[in-house]
Amino acid sequence: MASLKNIENLVAARKSLKTSLEKSKALAFALEKAGPRLEEINQRLPSLEAAVRPIRAQKEALVAVGGHIDRAVGPAAAVLKVFDAVHGLEKSLLSDPRNDLPGYLSVLKRLEEALRFLADNCGLAIQWLEDIVEYLEDNTVADDRYLSNLKKSLKTLRELQTDEERARLDGGLLEAALDKLEAEFRRLLTENSVPLPMSSSSSLEEQACIAPSPLPVTVIQKLQAIIERLTANKRLDKCISIYVEVRSSNVRASLQALNLDYLEISINEFNDVQSIEGYIAQWGKHLEFAVKHLFEAEYKLCNDVFEKIGLDIWMGCFAKIAAQAGILAFLQFGKTVTESKKDPIKLLKLLDIFASLNKLRLDFNRLFGGKACAEIQTLTRDLIKRVIEGACEIFWELLVQVELQRQTAPPLDGSVPRLVSFITDYCNRLLGDDYRPILTQVLVIHRSWKHERFQEKLLTEAVLNIIKAIETNLETWSKAYEDVTLSHVFMMNNHWHLYKHLKGTKLGDLLGDNWLKEHEQYKEYFAAMYMRESWSKLPPLLSREGLIMFSGGRATARDLVKKRLKAFNEAFDDMYKKQSSWVVSERDLREKTCQLAVQTIVPVYRSYMQNYGPLVEQDASASKYAKYTAQNLEKMLSSLFQQKLVKYGSAKARHSNGTIDNVVGNQFRSTPTVV
Repeated sequence: MASLKNIENLVAARKSLKTSLEKSKALAFALEKAGPRLEEINQRLPSLEAAVRPIRAQKEALVAVGGHIDRAVGPAAAVLKVFDAVHGLEKSLLSDPRNDLPGYLSVLKRLEEALRFLADNCGLAIQWLEDIVEYLEDNTVADDRYLSNLKKSLKTLRELQTDEERARLDGGLLEAALDKLEAEFRRLLTENSVPLPMSSSSSLEEQACIAPSPLPVTVIQKLQAIIERLTANKRLDKCISIYVEVRSSNVRASLQALNLDYLEISINEFNDVQSIEGYIAQWGKHLEFAVKHLFEAEYKLCNDVFEKIGLDIWMGCFAKIAAQAGILAFLQFGKTVTESKKDPIKLLKLLDIFASLNKLRLDFNRLFGGKACAEIQTLTRDLIKRVIEGACEIFWELLVQVELQRQTAPPLDGSVPRLVSFITDYCNRLLGDDYRPILTQVLVIHRSWKHERFQEKLLTEAVLNIIKAIETNLETWSKAYEDVTLSHVFMMNNHWHLYKHLKGTKLGDLLGDNWLKEHEQYKEYFAAMYMRESWSKLPPLLSREGLIMFSGGRATARDLVKKRLKAFNEAFDDMYKKQSSWVVSERDLREKTCQLAVQTIVPVYRSYMQNYGPLVEQDASASKYAKYTAQNLEKMLSSLFQQKLVKYGSAKARHSNGTIDNVVGNQFRSTPTVV
């Protein structure tokens, strides 16, 4: 029985163990299935914790957070609404402004207002958002990671508020619109800036009647409207740059037909003023035309277009146009002339330059008187200073230069020295109506710089001293001739030249009638001396002594005639050969002198040959003694003193414009200057 009971106990224990094992397997299986779910729950716990944290926060914090959130969301929503409005303007602002410029400017103004709103309110919205984040963080109402992300976003927005990044608020739309406005500004200027219809063949007087057409009023109004918007967006400098570029190019195009290449001539490209004398005359006319018509028009137009911006702005704009269009080149050319070699002709050209500048003085002061034209003012003052000092230096040195010529040799042909003809003509021009007022003004200004007064007599005394120096030169030169007869011809030539060329002139009036009469008398005196020392010596060679009634017989008479004709021929040939190279410059004096020689010789010779010629004409050697007929002698004597144009042409050579040949200037420059 005991054994049976043990067996039953074993079976029961076995059954219990089996049941426990099965339960363990089921539990293990259940645990295995629950693992992923527990992991998922574990991952969701932080977010669940954050979600329920407000529930765990203090009641006062939860109540206050709503108000903070409402205050932050309001400005942020307004900013977002304006951002949407900005994007709505994009299509209009990317269109072409020319189609509807007023409408385009109106839309642009709305964009500017929107951007100003964003610039003013973005910071406020960010501040409110930062406040709510700070509140959530202080009261442990929100999750740390959530708060961290908010802080990063707000930091990025805060950086966008800097000046460098603010433009990105509109995505570059404002810059694109302003670029289009600049392009429209250039188009309006370019299409309405038309060069003057200049012609190199017509005179400046004719072209001066063609006033530059101003821009139409409607175009000026459009330009002003564009300038207003560009100025408001800090683009005025670019606007001015475009205006200067277009308008200065227009002025240069107007001047192009005048052929102003000479303005670029450097000091090394010409030897003296005479080589560019024609250009200096053109320079004055071209400068006057440019100032009174082209630059005057630009001055008024700058005022019209930029009037609302301010005086300094439009004056600065005009100054740039004038400089780029060529006014500086005009002034530089004048400076180049002042730097050229000194000679008397240069004085006249410097006076021409001064006259041109003085004529435009009021225009220069009005157009270029502002601070913006400081460079033009400086160059103009420097040019005037150089012109005045150069002119005065040449004028006051003229006497010294004339005196230095005294040491040179007189003309070999006894003609009027180039210096004499040059100086008389030169002084007459200085005293003439064209130059005397200018020279006087220059001398007055130069004296005032030295705090000295100028008196009119200083000018006249200087000229009189120059003429006295010329007279002294003539006396000195006349004594340099070895042949006294040639000396008489020389003095006869020069006294007549002074009388004839100064009578009725400004210089002649200054010297006075007595001075002129003295030179006329000196001419008569030296003409008489010349005849006495030359042709008057020939008639006595044809003496009739011993031939009256052939007292000594026919053969004796024939011998006397031969002897006397031979002496006459030899003397005539020698005298004629020598005087054939002499020159009497003035035609009337030359004809009169030749006529005196003819009257002195030919009647005596004709009578002699009529009476005694038959004695030798029948001789085998008649041609040896009866060498000339009266007609031949008259013809030969009448041909004397002609100017030899090839060899002696420079004595009176003149340019086509009437100025003396530059040989005198060369002589002056070659003479050492006395300090």
